[in-house]
Amino acid sequence: MARSKKKLGEILAGAGAVSKDDANKAAKAGKKSGKRIGEVLVEGGNVNEEQVAQALAQQFGFEYVDPNKEPYAGQIDLSAIDKQLIKRYLVLPMGEENGKLRLIVHDPMNLELLDNLRFRLNKDLDLRIASKSAIKRFLDAKESGTAPVQAEQSLVTESIDRTIDRSVDRSMDKSIDIAGGDSPVVRLVNRILSEAVRVRASDVHIEPMADRVRLRYRIDGVCIERDNLPKRMQNAVLSRMKLMAGVNIAEKRIPQDGRIKLNVDDVMIDYRVSACPAYHGESIVARILRPDAVRIGLENLGFEPDNLEIFNRIIRRPNGIFLVTGPTGSGKTTTLYSALDVLNRPDRKIITAEDPVEYNFEGINQCQVREGIGLTFPAILRSMLRQAPNIILVGEIRDREVGEIAIQAALTGHLVFSTLHTNDAPSAITRLIDMGIKPFLVASSIQAIMAQRLVRVLYDGSKQLATEEDIDPKHLALIGLTMEEAIGKVYKPVPHDDAPGGYKGRKAIFELLQMNSELRDLAFKVSPVAELRRAAVASGMRPLVEDGRIKVLKGITTPQEIARVSQVLD
Repeated sequence: MARSKKKLGEILAGAGAVSKDDANKAAKAGKKSGKRIGEVLVEGGNVNEEQVAQALAQQFGFEYVDPNKEPYAGQIDLSAIDKQLIKRYLVLPMGEENGKLRLIVHDPMNLELLDNLRFRLNKDLDLRIASKSAIKRFLDAKESGTAPVQAEQSLVTESIDRTIDRSVDRSMDKSIDIAGGDSPVVRLVNRILSEAVRVRASDVHIEPMADRVRLRYRIDGVCIERDNLPKRMQNAVLSRMKLMAGVNIAEKRIPQDGRIKLNVDDVMIDYRVSACPAYHGESIVARILRPDAVRIGLENLGFEPDNLEIFNRIIRRPNGIFLVTGPTGSGKTTTLYSALDVLNRPDRKIITAEDPVEYNFEGINQCQVREGIGLTFPAILRSMLRQAPNIILVGEIRDREVGEIAIQAALTGHLVFSTLHTNDAPSAITRLIDMGIKPFLVASSIQAIMAQRLVRVLYDGSKQLATEEDIDPKHLALIGLTMEEAIGKVYKPVPHDDAPGGYKGRKAIFELLQMNSELRDLAFKVSPVAELRRAAVASGMRPLVEDGRIKVLKGITTPQEIARVSQVLD
């Protein structure tokens, strides 16, 4: 098809996306800055990337596509060209037709790139146009095994309704009213926070980049890009978030933590906000704390019946330490609070020391660590012991002093729960000794250690039995299955309206180590982790991967999920 003679600004103005005046201003600004008119208009909040991509397609006479929607998504074949070319150039192959490779690109004006592709692939190209962010969303979804958060429009366009153009001077971020009322930025931030709750996100990431502000949601443990906000709105959006969180909006040099409470669909949602200085501006993460998140019941956490029986027996012991280990976001807090919920009875006194207090429980005495005024973990723990508790929860054992006080509490008749950051259960023993805690104290005080990870759960309404072509042999080898054992038992995710990536929700996989005389003797002798692990497995501990295998064979999750959380993917 022949290329249109119209300029991009004229096309956008003709479609009613921008005024002619705005298009002319953007063209002039682009000449000064060396940017294209489309980039200037997107950064200014006049249009979104999809509108620019549609205008480019019209300008060049190419078809506009959204790779995240059918029928285009089903036609994309990532195996058609080298994976490195796809990632480097952000292109999507759609197979060959009439001797030409159909290729989705985001920049038809980059002739050098197109010539390079023709040379590398030794093929003629039949181009389609999509926005850069849509291509990224598709690739992220394929890599993570989920699906992008579908966005018919940019959040900026939806929330601000293009009123920013009429209400503020685009050249000055500080002119945007961040304080309250129904200002555009207030509506935008409220929409981000409420939408994140509705799509079941666990946290919101607002990340300043060189030319934009990236917005991502973490859904079922995987980050999904939702939108790119104009760079000019960065200061206003970050200031509004910090204002809501109750932190100093003028301080941008040091990390700050705060909290936001917001009513979403008649439920009061708590957000734990962290602001951290980064190269292009403060990065803000808002972790969503749902009030019912830690009251799902032990049976729903993911325990197999034998591990659940052992867990219930351990948490009812009168004394000793029970440790839960794993990386950040592996569900340790949920597991411990689920245990406390079972034990929370009028005849027991429970005290916690946390930094921060994430969930409020009636009947439990919760103490917030405040380093600034000297209210540290050790100070709270010493005070706790004078309160005659039955059960103590220490948010995390971070150093020798906290560890020694927790151990002394366990040895003097208290049941102590805590967390530790280690990769597996046996490593917790050597980690405590490495902190400087005497080996005989570690050996005598610990009752059990449990490591855990969270895996995404297949959506029952759409999952299908996997064929041999659907299963990666490397993933099967990891969990100790042959292809013959897998066929007819292993399922694959299938996208559904209620679960775009074929997964919905998460469950934990566990390895539960119970201390016995042999393990105590090895801990006392400061034996290597490998020796501790062999003894633990011999005494009945089921490793994380084996617990994952059980869930794969039950059709709860997939081999690739176990591989992902076990950190063994390519």
